[in-house]
Amino acid sequence: MSLASLAGLAGAGAWGWLLTMRGNFWRVEPMRHAPMPDDWPEVVAVIPARDEADTIGDAVESLLSQNYPGGLSVVVVDDHSSDGTADTARVRAESLGAAHRLTVVQAPDLPLGWTGKMWAQSHGVATARALRPDAALLLLTDADIAHGKGELRRMVCRLLAERLDMLSLMVRLRAESAWERAVVPAFVFFFRMLYPFSWVSDPRSTTAAAAGGYVLIRPSMLERIGGIKAIKDALIDDCALASAVKAEGGRLTLDLADETVSLRGYHGPEGLWRMISRSAYTQLRHSPLLLLWTIVAMLVVFLLPPILAIRGGGGSLTGAFAWAAMTGAYFQMVRYYRQLPVWAPLLPLVSLFYLGATIHSAIKYWRGEGGEWKGRVQDGRHEGAAA
Repeated sequence: MSLASLAGLAGAGAWGWLLTMRGNFWRVEPMRHAPMPDDWPEVVAVIPARDEADTIGDAVESLLSQNYPGGLSVVVVDDHSSDGTADTARVRAESLGAAHRLTVVQAPDLPLGWTGKMWAQSHGVATARALRPDAALLLLTDADIAHGKGELRRMVCRLLAERLDMLSLMVRLRAESAWERAVVPAFVFFFRMLYPFSWVSDPRSTTAAAAGGYVLIRPSMLERIGGIKAIKDALIDDCALASAVKAEGGRLTLDLADETVSLRGYHGPEGLWRMISRSAYTQLRHSPLLLLWTIVAMLVVFLLPPILAIRGGGGSLTGAFAWAAMTGAYFQMVRYYRQLPVWAPLLPLVSLFYLGATIHSAIKYWRGEGGEWKGRVQDGRHEGAAA
């Protein structure tokens, strides 16, 4: 049997396994709805923000305008911004007549051993608990998220009805430019492949994941895991939080958002490349062996099938099967992002972009430049976690 035929069988076998044994990660199903509670718990939203003047106003307005029957307030932690982030948040709240429901605090200087976001978020949680000690839920979110008016209402219903300790939503990322339309749906598809959402929700599974833009959590569970301090140096902080919650026996779930969207634009291929490169090698636990395995797996699973199908000869039929399976699986995510179906068979080309960014992530780490965000290097071989 030729090498091409073996490669085709490997790709077809991989997709057969992925589609049947990987928690149906590729299925995009309607979100479950739950009955309304008799009493609506009070919620405090915590937003760490560093140089987010372009988006913080819309984020604050979307929260203060929620169609939520219970108490809802917002704490913004200004993490040493230089662009007027704090003033922008205050002005927007005042324009809504809701200044009394917004608290803006300054983050203390970043101590050694913490990432910037975790330090600001920890300070925000402490502020929220001091101001609203009776609040039953915390919403940990970001400064670039526009919340759908009914999203919090639905999520609180689900958390209470399903007796969850933590609920997370992967918000709909921006996919407007051609580069965003090509890369963003694949980002979510690959994430779901790594962390099948059905496994995240299954208490029998060790798989745990969350999306940091929207995390609804009970303060009692956050305290059980040791607070934000328990993940103080985590670069992929959302998944670290989910792992800590699940390790403590907490129940969690992760879904795709209905209405809530990200306001952050990626400014062409460079911005998307940085988004992937920032944490890809961290995801691989800084392991050269895992990096090598990822390169081989990406080539066999995503790149070789269309090559074999197009060239003909040995492996062409199995390559075509793998490509068709890949296209059918990816189409559901393309449809969720309201993109043209033509993007679905182009996933192999997009995967090449991801592979390059992953290799670049390893190079940046070995140079001591990994995890760079807002002027801070947080994941370099020669850098401390709080650099």
